[in-house]
Amino acid sequence: MLTILLAALSASAAAGIRIALPLLIIGLLQSDNLWSDIPLLSRVQPQVLLSVLTSWSLFELFGSKQFLGRRVLQLVQLGFSPLVGGLMGVAVAKLAHATTELICLIAVVGGLLAFVLQLVQVGWFFRVRNIPVWIIFLEDILCVGLVFFAFNAPEQGGLIAFVLLWLAIRSSKVWHQWYQNRDRATATQQNEVDHDH
Repeated sequence: MLTILLAALSASAAAGIRIALPLLIIGLLQSDNLWSDIPLLSRVQPQVLLSVLTSWSLFELFGSKQFLGRRVLQLVQLGFSPLVGGLMGVAVAKLAHATTELICLIAVVGGLLAFVLQLVQVGWFFRVRNIPVWIIFLEDILCVGLVFFAFNAPEQGGLIAFVLLWLAIRSSKVWHQWYQNRDRATATQQNEVDHDH
């Protein structure tokens, strides 16, 4: 049960970085079945789904290296990350023949994890603006790696997912302090202006 949960968290964490790329990989890893075990996606024609996911994955890989492309991607990814995170977790859990109760739990936790990770990326984007390209390449590699870890090394993949969650929590504390300091600096400047007048 713990192994299934760690594998699902690894897959869901991948959805917190990209949305189409992990779905494309997990479908191709199932060879003949493609996305037949994944809720919602199983209702779409495999050829159509393959075309859409391939196109969007290419946009994720190349568009993320440009400022405007990254901004568009993050808006879309932020909206869809909870759904894709849940689907990724459910797909891995179903392949491991988990119980229905565990699958429901994984869907909720996986969706929340993906949303939190995506939210942190958006936050850093708006704070830093010009994120180095090597970090974006690292995100792509990490996304692909997490999907493969989910199947081949779930313990390591789950550990990476927990590390990413810890970094997300740390980031939120850093932002909170940064905004507090900025507000204090703004208030001090305003008081100085009022005092001069």
